[in-house]
Amino acid sequence: MTVSELGYAGPGTTPLLVTTRGAVTEGQLAQARRTIGWVLRRHRAEDVARVRIGASPNPQGPLVIQVNLEVGELPVRAQAIGPGGFAAMFVAERLDRILDGVRAGALRPRWPDPRRPLLARSTALAPVVRRKRCALWRATATEATTVLATMDYDAHLFVDAETGMDAVVYRAGPRGVRLARQHRLGLPAGAAPSTLTVNPYPTLHLSEQEAAERLCRYGLPFVFSTDPASGRGRLLYRRYDGDLTSVTSSDIER
Repeated sequence: MTVSELGYAGPGTTPLLVTTRGAVTEGQLAQARRTIGWVLRRHRAEDVARVRIGASPNPQGPLVIQVNLEVGELPVRAQAIGPGGFAAMFVAERLDRILDGVRAGALRPRWPDPRRPLLARSTALAPVVRRKRCALWRATATEATTVLATMDYDAHLFVDAETGMDAVVYRAGPRGVRLARQHRLGLPAGAAPSTLTVNPYPTLHLSEQEAAERLCRYGLPFVFSTDPASGRGRLLYRRYDGDLTSVTSSDIER
């Protein structure tokens, strides 16, 4: 991994701290600085933006680019994958759309999203290579949907403020957002049916191994389940490299 010096895309632009992994070319690095920097200048972003660029071992493989910054006190993230000559443009478009939503106060995930199809394919069992244990945020479904949009997630694990249950919101359905809670299937109190749909199936009790087998066998982008040992929710999802990441609460008690 290489961390470049703090760089600028041009006069008056936000400084970019760029981290690269793999064989990222100077041309790809310059293109990322230029296109991302243009978006940040358009939105008058002031704080340092952190950019991560990852190249696959195959020289003809895609790049994965992620941008993180803060707008006021609001964390914002955009991520995209694409061919070396297009990945920077893809992530810049996503970042521009997210920042437009922040400025307009219209924070809704885009669905369906032709620029980033879900990582849903049936494969042999993939390993869980990363396990994140996080202090989950207690939030309403509406607040969690805002995080889903501003952080450019496909799914977001949180503690539902209404019930105290672990829950996820994710991009799906006719409203663009779907909610799944561990033990309750109805709409949240005060939520308009026009804003989200609810997963109609109970959350399964699965070990990490069982969740991984289900994800890979059925070609799912993620699996939200209840861990039989702890009773807490687990979000297991596929990474761009094909392996899996598990997200659980760092607290056993809610």
